[in-house]
Amino acid sequence: MFSSFIGQLQGVGSRQRPIDRWLLIVIMVLLAFGLLMLSSASSVIAYETHQDAYYFFKRQLVFAGMGLVAFWCASRIPYQFWKKIAWPLLLMSIALLVALFIPGMSKVINGSRSWLDLFGLVTFQPTEIIKLFFVIYLSAWFAKHRGAGSSGDNILPFIAIYALIAALILFQPDLGTLIILSGAVFVIFFISGVQIRHLAMICLAAMICLGALVSVSDHQKNRFHCVLDASFDPMGACYQVNQSLIAIGSGGWFGRGIGNSRQKYLNLPEVHNDFIFAVIAEEIGLVFCLVLIALFFSLFYKGFTIAKNNNDDFAKYLAAGITAWIAIQTIFNIGGIINILPMTGIPLPLISYGGSSLMSLLFALGVLANISRQQKYG
Repeated sequence: MFSSFIGQLQGVGSRQRPIDRWLLIVIMVLLAFGLLMLSSASSVIAYETHQDAYYFFKRQLVFAGMGLVAFWCASRIPYQFWKKIAWPLLLMSIALLVALFIPGMSKVINGSRSWLDLFGLVTFQPTEIIKLFFVIYLSAWFAKHRGAGSSGDNILPFIAIYALIAALILFQPDLGTLIILSGAVFVIFFISGVQIRHLAMICLAAMICLGALVSVSDHQKNRFHCVLDASFDPMGACYQVNQSLIAIGSGGWFGRGIGNSRQKYLNLPEVHNDFIFAVIAEEIGLVFCLVLIALFFSLFYKGFTIAKNNNDDFAKYLAAGITAWIAIQTIFNIGGIINILPMTGIPLPLISYGGSSLMSLLFALGVLANISRQQKYG
């Protein structure tokens, strides 16, 4: 069944090359592994909150099915289509972010106004799909203004648009999404030929903004403090990090076995979402976690290779932006779990629970798959 699904995806559109087979295999393996580990990690909290140990797993299975349909559709749509509607996608992104501040339309979860609640029927995170929309707009902008990066001309209008998007995300507040988006912007800026001095100015401005945010927010300040010293507030600000490190340390080399995590018994918060990697480490151990990380890095390598091997500037920037988004999100999630980076509250791609994140990622990977069908070989 798995090989048949791969074959059907590869065969879509006889006029184009097949989708990169290794890209498909890695995506499907990560998705299947994520479903397996979610069924284990979420069982206790699911039973505690919904009296059904497989509540989150069954919902994620539905999200995965919908995401695979989105992946298949995106893999069939020529990537050039997204360039034509880049401007409407940007306007839609701004409208969705503004809607979060309209009374009655947003839902506050964990102190962040990041969810749109449409008449109580559908709840989703617009920032997840906005990541893709803004990468599409940025790629189209640089492809149209080729050479703007090297000379520095015409960049100010884009900087103004980015500042508006960043401000709307920051006011939610959603620092994790802003970090991911900023990283993707930096990568596209870099490969488009922006001069080093311009990149340095952008980085300096970003660091000043980050420093200002941390200095006025005790919550963000504590997250940085926990990285330096996880023992300074073990039952308060650093509780999540400490419980995560206990889970990872308990896993040892080969883990306790799938289903045998102890920390998921309401000791570690958000075990099905932000902290799922800690449960994975406890159950399968360091050795197999390294295999998982290697799979992620093979996905990143393949994505950047697809960008490199494409002669079309728009495709190059879009493939690099999508890959950078997924890579940065993965690095910050795992880095926060093992306490080498501040916690940002972002999910682990293709693994963590969440319909908005999973479907957006699979759709974006479908766009990447379509680009792979038109890349230059040799």
